[in-house]
Amino acid sequence: MVKLNKIYTRTGDAGTTGLADGTRLPKYAPRMQAVGDVDEANSAIGLAVLAIGDAPEAASLTMIQNDLFDLGADLATPITDAGDPPWALRIIESQVERLEQQIDAMNAELAPLDSFVLPGGSAAAAAVHLARAITRRAERSATAAATDVTLNVQALIYLNRLSDLLFVMARRLNDNGARDVKWVPGASR
Repeated sequence: MVKLNKIYTRTGDAGTTGLADGTRLPKYAPRMQAVGDVDEANSAIGLAVLAIGDAPEAASLTMIQNDLFDLGADLATPITDAGDPPWALRIIESQVERLEQQIDAMNAELAPLDSFVLPGGSAAAAAVHLARAITRRAERSATAAATDVTLNVQALIYLNRLSDLLFVMARRLNDNGARDVKWVPGASR
């Protein structure tokens, strides 16, 4: 378990931050942008949990929040030819598969889409849609970082599946899609 005795260390005062192996990078490095965007997605999911309340989806999102801490650690741990150190934490295929199973189970209860939907409907669905949009940004940041450094492909896949899950969950929270607000192209012209 992680133990934090002191919250400020002053090690980042010069504009750098440390990776899990002690390597220092500029705080604006693409890898660190991805880590920050994953953290923001996690925070948005925390707000969605509060909006959802006691519904079963809240427990699923809380598990996902833990996964996102794992994913942040994964992104912050360089991949080397020497292999991972024993303490390295990586997103694994079974975590992605769990998301896929949840997507399939929720989607089976939904009517097929006949239009794009606007982020909204209910407060809970709107909060989940916001988390979805931020997760998409985290995915874009991580894939951009992967053009500079080697990242765990399962972490990238996880972010892609997570945004899909959040979309389906938002529809489920909209009374299985009955309260979805459909996009009407050109409606405000």
